[in-house]
Amino acid sequence: MEKTPLAFRTHVTIFGNTNAGKSSLFNRLLDQDMAIVSASAGTTTDPVTKAMELLPYGPVALTDTAGLGDTSQIGVQRIKKTEKALEKTDFAIYAADCADFDEDGYAEMKERFTKKKIGHLLVFTKSDLGYGSLKERYPDAVFVSVNDEESIENLKKVLQERLSKLAPEENTMIGGLLPSGSNVVLVVPIDSEAPKGRLILPQVQLLRDCLDHGMKCIVTRDTELEETLREQKKVDLVVTDSQAFKFVSQTVPEEIPLTSFSMLMARMKGDLKKLIEGADAIEGLKDGSKILMAEACTHNSSHEDIGRVKIPRLLRARTGKELTFDYCVHQDFPENIGKYDLVVHCGGCMINSRSMNNRIEFCRENGVPITNYGVVLAYLNGILDRCGKIFKTQ
Repeated sequence: MEKTPLAFRTHVTIFGNTNAGKSSLFNRLLDQDMAIVSASAGTTTDPVTKAMELLPYGPVALTDTAGLGDTSQIGVQRIKKTEKALEKTDFAIYAADCADFDEDGYAEMKERFTKKKIGHLLVFTKSDLGYGSLKERYPDAVFVSVNDEESIENLKKVLQERLSKLAPEENTMIGGLLPSGSNVVLVVPIDSEAPKGRLILPQVQLLRDCLDHGMKCIVTRDTELEETLREQKKVDLVVTDSQAFKFVSQTVPEEIPLTSFSMLMARMKGDLKKLIEGADAIEGLKDGSKILMAEACTHNSSHEDIGRVKIPRLLRARTGKELTFDYCVHQDFPENIGKYDLVVHCGGCMINSRSMNNRIEFCRENGVPITNYGVVLAYLNGILDRCGKIFKTQ
C-alpha cells in the first residue's frame, strides 16, 4: 500500500477557517510534523498532500488547506487554491474551533460539499478547552484534541467507517473488457520521450491490471511487434502507446482488437464516451480557433513532446487552419474554459477519477467539447472506430 500512487488513493481534504487547528489535526492524523503549525493566522499558504495508510480502510491521500475566511489580498488567493482542492476531494473533513465556531462558514461549505456530492465529517478541534452545547447541537460531529491520543484514534475509526461507505471505484483499466486467460500484447515504443530505465505509469498499471484479472501479457517494442504477433497462437487485444497508432494499426490484423493505454486510462478515470464524442469537434475548427492542451502532470518537454508538439502539428495539418494553442499543467485547469473551442486532455494518470470527471463536467457545463490524447491520435489516424470497438462489448 505504501507505494500506491496518489492518483489511486482516496483523497481526504481538511477544510476550515484560519486558526481552526487544521494543520495540527493534519499532523496528528499522519503522526508526523508535515505542516507548519503556528498561532498566527494564515500559516498554511498552499495545499499540502501526504500519503497515509488508514487501517483497516487502506491507502489515503490527506490534504491540508489554507484557512477559509481570510479577506486579505493574499488570503483571497489562498482561498482560491483551497477551493481548487474541492475538485479532487473524495471526502472532506471540516475542522472547526470549539471556542470560535463559524456556523455560517460551515453552512456555506456544507452546501458546496452537497453540490459536488462530497461526503464530509464535522470535526471540532481544541475540545480540551471546552465545547459547551456543541455536542447536543451537532450529535454527528467528532470532538478532538491534539493533546488527547484517544480522541485522535476515535477520529481515525470514524473516518475509516465513513470512507468504507463510499461507493467503491472500479479502478481498473482492463477488467470487464476481456475474460480471465486472455492474451494481451502491449506495444511500448522506446524513443526520446520514454523515461530511461523504467516504464510510464499507464504501462505499469495495465501490466498489474492484467495480472489482477488473470490475463497473460506480452510486452514488445513496435519494432518487434510483427514478429511477436507471428509467435502467438492467439491474441485477444493489442494495446499501444497512442503515438505509434499509425504503424501499429497497419501491422495488427483487422480481426485483432486494438486500443491504446491512453484510452484504457480514460475509461478508468473518466467518461470515455464523452471524450470520444469530443473528437467530433475537430472537423468544425476554424482559423483562430483556440485549443487548450491540458496535462495533469509536469515534465520537461522535448522536440517529440506529444502534447506541445506532435498533436498541435497533426491538428494543423488535418484541418489546414491557423489554430491557437494554450497549455496548462497539473492543477492549473483554467476557470475561463468557455473561451476555448476544444480541450485536449492527457490520459490523466496523475490525477484521481474525481478530478478527471469534474474537468469533463466543467467543460460540458460551459459548452466546450473535451477529448484526450489517445482519442485524438486514433481519430487523426482514421482508426477511432476500430480502437473504440473493444469498449462497446461491455
